[in-house]
Amino acid sequence: MIYADRAAAGRRLAACLMHLHDADAVVLGLPRGGVPVALEVALALDAPLDVIVVRKLGVPYRPELAMGAIGEGGARFVDDLLRQHAGVTTEQLDEVEHREAGEVARRALRYRDGRPRVPLVDRTVVVVDDGIATGSTARAACQVVRAQGAARLVLAAPVAPAGWTSELGPVADELVCPETPRRMSAVGYWYDDFSATPDEYVVECLARAASRPAG
Repeated sequence: MIYADRAAAGRRLAACLMHLHDADAVVLGLPRGGVPVALEVALALDAPLDVIVVRKLGVPYRPELAMGAIGEGGARFVDDLLRQHAGVTTEQLDEVEHREAGEVARRALRYRDGRPRVPLVDRTVVVVDDGIATGSTARAACQVVRAQGAARLVLAAPVAPAGWTSELGPVADELVCPETPRRMSAVGYWYDDFSATPDEYVVECLARAASRPAG
């Protein structure tokens, strides 16, 4: 199935998540493209919407290789075995963390426009992206959500490659995806409109969700 746009994909995904309607869930969108998808899920579940701002901690001489991830509130995950194997010193790790923590804070402030972060401790948390390709960003997000105290973690996306559950199964309690093509090309192939999501639209989505009447 080709989705018309991210909103249509979000509505399709939401239909697969209705068993969480009464689970007191929190929906987190991965900025930027995951947020319009997550908005539709949050509306359907009558759940609060927030962003999950994460940054991968790349090995200094090979930044595409993640040795961990960092998020808000000091949440962090570090693969010490990988770090040691890569020869990354504590000082180098601290330098990477400091740089990426600053970027996390900057983006979170921009997206929330002054609203506080939704607490995740002891909550069911649904992490939403607009599609899974390599899964590295989704994995980092789940690791950070775990570190922030979520009781149950659901990873959801409108499209992911066949076999994605074996790759990402260990990072979440439940994986939900309505489209799992055997041959997975770029995520954008599965959308008629996969245009870039501006920061301003992320802010608008979060504001729309926050403005809903309580209850």
